[in-house]
Amino acid sequence: MRVVVVGATGNLGTAVLRALHDTAEVTSIVGIARRRPDTGSAPYRDAEWLSIDIAAASTASAAHRDLVEAFAGADAVIHLAWLIQPNRDRELLRRVNVAGTERVARAAAAATVPRLVVASSVGAYSADSGDAFRDETWPTKGIPSAHYSVDKAAQERVLDAVEAEFPEMSITRLRPALVFQSDAASEVQRLFLGAWAGVLRLATPPALPIPRDLRQIQAVHADDVGRAFAAAVTRDVSGAFNIAADDVLGHHELARILDHGRVLPLPTAAVRATMVAAHRLRILAADAGWLDMGLGAPLMDTGRARTELDWTPRITAVDALTELVNALRAGAGGDSAPLRPRTTHDRTRHASLYGVDGRSGRARLEASTIDADLLGIYLSDHLTGATAGAARAERMSADTIDTPLYGRLSETAQEIRLERALLKRVIADLGLRRRRHRQAAAWLGERLGRLKTNGAIVRRSPLTLVLEAELMRSAVLAKLGMWRVLEELAPELGWEPEVFTSLVSRAEAQAEAYSATHEYARRRAFLTDRDVFPG
Repeated sequence: MRVVVVGATGNLGTAVLRALHDTAEVTSIVGIARRRPDTGSAPYRDAEWLSIDIAAASTASAAHRDLVEAFAGADAVIHLAWLIQPNRDRELLRRVNVAGTERVARAAAAATVPRLVVASSVGAYSADSGDAFRDETWPTKGIPSAHYSVDKAAQERVLDAVEAEFPEMSITRLRPALVFQSDAASEVQRLFLGAWAGVLRLATPPALPIPRDLRQIQAVHADDVGRAFAAAVTRDVSGAFNIAADDVLGHHELARILDHGRVLPLPTAAVRATMVAAHRLRILAADAGWLDMGLGAPLMDTGRARTELDWTPRITAVDALTELVNALRAGAGGDSAPLRPRTTHDRTRHASLYGVDGRSGRARLEASTIDADLLGIYLSDHLTGATAGAARAERMSADTIDTPLYGRLSETAQEIRLERALLKRVIADLGLRRRRHRQAAAWLGERLGRLKTNGAIVRRSPLTLVLEAELMRSAVLAKLGMWRVLEELAPELGWEPEVFTSLVSRAEAQAEAYSATHEYARRRAFLTDRDVFPG
């Protein structure tokens, strides 16, 4: 079988790839994503990869053309692509999630793909106030206050219409509960917790604050969901299937995983009001709709999946959540752009980059003819610039999510963030001063700079992208000079010069990316008949 997976790099996509690799009937896998993963690592290495934007910044005709071509000759298409952030841009979320699903489904029909398997969710279901387990006939009208739920319900209506129009194509919908795995830790932090993930690393709370009205929630390990998708593409089935672990998570199960096992029940209205305020202040990434969905989602009966897919969960909900929490505390993640950790705390990973063998870097520096004081000032100044640059690169990536620039800029932002972490490691291993106050000032200055309107207050200014592309290109070229300095000094420090040679090449590619961004922006920013942000 040849299987195409749309949205193959996220939490679900990574698990689905693992399951497909273990499925004897599947002999060819095509992964589709806006941002390509590291194809040198599992499970991405054994798939063909295409970069296709299904709806964020593409026209319907362009997306249809590219998808039909990608689906040609496929025995099945699995559609997983879904956008959760930015919450503030509901039009973008609807376009990617609902219109994107329709584009994928219609392209699959046009390519005469016999089977389409789509990731729906427990979030598609209407609210339920009871404790009974509901099968797949429970209404899928969603929970109105949760945008994720509203879009999942709308996705179901899209599939209903396509199913009626193209009865020759079998459509299967899997509705998993909350999906957890260690690889998803960084993504969960970014999409839902934000800075609050740091609480899990700093301390274990004495008791778990929890909304009094929260009853029980279902969860499932990503690998179990992956196996359900693999079963759906290899069996002659259609319709909806609930996917969840056997056990459910109540107050005490959650407390045992997250703290010392003690629960602090709080008025639900107070918890919701706190979430609303924290989200508006951008302290919490998730909005209160996620709480409403947790309170209202029904418990799902998984009998149909067991019978018709021959599927049973292998990992408990308790173990799945425990794995995720431990990964959050460790700052872990995966190897694709959506899953990659924001920063890395792995010393050995950095050491392998520039050949440090565990000996004292300071001792090597002192034994050399290099002026340590001058080198310290030089590298600290570059770290100050890297602090502001990493924040600016991240913001540029987020601001261009609905443009063709997003894939390349998001990958570049990730590279810049990891290179900053590497530079910190170099400074630390040489025993040089970091001058942390300068980095803090750079971080603050970058954020204060965001207050500049560039002629637009309530919308993104097209001029901002022009200016920021110029700033970032200049910053990258300056960084390139630093890598060349370290490349020349490396032999005297006992390092491998080739590592810095590769960083020089990467910086050149980053400068090219910002040049291309500048070209895109400048050709649109000053004209009244063209738009930098066409979404």
